Amino acid sequence: MAVYCIGDIQGCNSELQRLLEQLQFDPQRDLIWFVGDIVNRGPESLEALRFVHSLGNSAVTILGNHDIHLLAAWRGHASLKPADTLQDVLDAPDADELLHWLRRQPLMVEDSRLGYAMLHAGLYPRWTLTEAREYAREAEAALAAPEPEFDAFMANLYGDRPDRWSPTLTGWDRLRFIINAFTRMRYCDAEGRLLMDYKGAPETRPHGYVPWFEVPGRRPVGEPLTVVSGHWSTLGFEEGTGFVAIDTGCLWGGTLTAIRLDGTRERTAYQCPGARRPGG
Repeated sequence: MAVYCIGDIQGCNSELQRLLEQLQFDPQRDLIWFVGDIVNRGPESLEALRFVHSLGNSAVTILGNHDIHLLAAWRGHASLKPADTLQDVLDAPDADELLHWLRRQPLMVEDSRLGYAMLHAGLYPRWTLTEAREYAREAEAALAAPEPEFDAFMANLYGDRPDRWSPTLTGWDRLRFIINAFTRMRYCDAEGRLLMDYKGAPETRPHGYVPWFEVPGRRPVGEPLTVVSGHWSTLGFEEGTGFVAIDTGCLWGGTLTAIRLDGTRERTAYQCPGARRPGG
């Protein structure tokens, strides 16, 4: 049995299939962790979502920001943007089945035997992994709630405020920050404030902000687990103390990356033709 973690697919299902062929993936034997953002911007969002769903117990996936955007659009609380490629999902005859399944996927997955925790955007630098686990369960409960409560959550989901965590946050502000930290975070300042509107590479970052994994005084993980994340194609493959980032920009003509979790972190990458140009 092999256990792999694969970076952001973003609707690039054909590229995913080629990567799985390289890995000689056998769903009867192996396990895939998907780091979130199964859908959007690439041309095969519906196919990618159906495929990951079809894997059943041979796959584990967490929610990324594009997956949550799809859920909000499904419930009528977000409009599709010109670059979105989600209409096929919304129009599909099995849309409700797929999207009810999607909203019950976690924000965070851990395996102490493998030594990894998977969070789409990374670990907010003012949280321990234990705290992150607690906050993830709060937001997951809201996502999986009965439809009236779920709809209310989707209606109050969007926004960049609050931009800094406080354990005294309540209500929609608390849940919104939790979702933003798990799915949208890239940069923070020394006080833990999130910078939401900048997606560039670290060498071009605005003054006063650093990648989440470089924030001074970042809380220790508290357990011997390495955080594996995606979300940040302009960062690319990056690894350091307690983390490894694996979104290598398949959508933009980079690669789709897999790392093996049950061993020496062997890295496999499929060169993608690029469904979109950066900024498209």
